[in-house]
Amino acid sequence: MPHTRPVLLAQANPAHRQHLEDLAGQAAGAIGDREKCFVLPVDHSDLFPLPGQGATRTLWESLATLGSIDLSLARMLEPHLDATAILAEAQAAQRPTSDAVDLADMGQGTWGVFAAEGAGMRLVAGRQGDRVVLSGRKPWCSLAGSLSHALVTAWVDEDRRGLYAVDLGHAGVEVDDAAGWVARGLREVPSVPVSFTDVPAVPVGDPGWYLERPGFAWGGIGVAAIWFGATVAIARRVFDQARRRQLDQIGQSHLGAIDASLTGARLLLADAADLADRGVADPAAAAVAALRCRRVVAETAETVLWRSDHALGPAPLALEEEHAARVADLRLYVRQDHAERDQAALGRALVTGPHDASPW
Repeated sequence: MPHTRPVLLAQANPAHRQHLEDLAGQAAGAIGDREKCFVLPVDHSDLFPLPGQGATRTLWESLATLGSIDLSLARMLEPHLDATAILAEAQAAQRPTSDAVDLADMGQGTWGVFAAEGAGMRLVAGRQGDRVVLSGRKPWCSLAGSLSHALVTAWVDEDRRGLYAVDLGHAGVEVDDAAGWVARGLREVPSVPVSFTDVPAVPVGDPGWYLERPGFAWGGIGVAAIWFGATVAIARRVFDQARRRQLDQIGQSHLGAIDASLTGARLLLADAADLADRGVADPAAAAVAALRCRRVVAETAETVLWRSDHALGPAPLALEEEHAARVADLRLYVRQDHAERDQAALGRALVTGPHDASPW
């Protein structure tokens, strides 16, 4: 049974800490049960506010706490929460669609967000009478066979993509389970290609809006908060061992480096939450914050994974199911970061953005 201690980004009052502990306890009981997983934001709605609305730190602490409990569970729930936030942002931006189908008619359901691209695969948005339909193939569609709906990006021309809401139960949706999901990490969250044949779709915003809105940055940092939570759980395993037996200088060095890395990532996430809640309207500033956060948290995860291996030795990886699964899950999940490419994007954003001087 995983620990149910919450992951905090800053000091919290006892009531907030207790509520996060309650979430953690319920999440521990929902591991491996998708139905129970999707009940969590319903039962703890005040812990899952929309990002950028004044309580972003609470949202990211909740995501981090879920990440510390079980990464597969957090990976299932995060796209659903992201889709909810995207739809709310579109409504707030008053971006109506002329299509006859209203998003409200699609019901609440369970949502995914399919926005990845892959070589040799292309999903295209076209017209069939008075409605938009999607046709083509989309890669990396996590849990596509288990969700009711998804927000999907599709090409409207050679240069632009739009975002569309679709009913995954439509006969034109075919999930390619035969493509195989052989990962040793996140085994309960298969991510496979999906084929679309004339699937009715509801536009969500104008072409390009999905990537240009500030909420895109906050959603990306929400994923990093989950990485952070899982990293904290691995660090706690190292600390538990340190308390059980005296560390030599090498062990102390590993523990000190883990603490320094986690503290830097935690402070950056807390600062980004404050930035989101100040209502940053400049997409460039939001993008820099997201690139910076994701890079720092990803590097922290990789540092803690490496140092925990060295500090703990092979036994936990070979004999402890919870620890071994968490390590495998985090190694795969953190690869959603684009590593050096995102690092280059951050550098490019710093020199091409609206900065009058050095950002440091």
